Amino acid sequence: MARDLHLANKPSLSSVDQKLALAKRCSQEGALAGAKAAVIATIATAIPTVASARMLPWGRANLNPTAQALIVSTVAGMAYFIVADKTILATARRNSFNGTDQPHNF
Repeated sequence: MARDLHLANKPSLSSVDQKLALAKRCSQEGALAGAKAAVIATIATAIPTVASARMLPWGRANLNPTAQALIVSTVAGMAYFIVADKTILATARRNSFNGTDQPHNF
């Protein structure tokens, strides 16, 4: 009897494949959104950082090229991971509330 219950709760192979495909698509969407955010954050950070390093006396004295690169890359990395994480979680949440295993197409 217990053996039959265990077999009844076992997911089918096609169900597992669908879930893996859905997870892969969610992570690809997150990576793409994160990359877009990183590009925007890089541009939005690089312009004022380079401008302040060339125009302001404090920036000229304290922001060497390594510091400028560190500022820009830190902001780009944070933007990538924050946006990718939020996108993956939102997509997974949206798909988990769906009654079927089929993803929404928005």
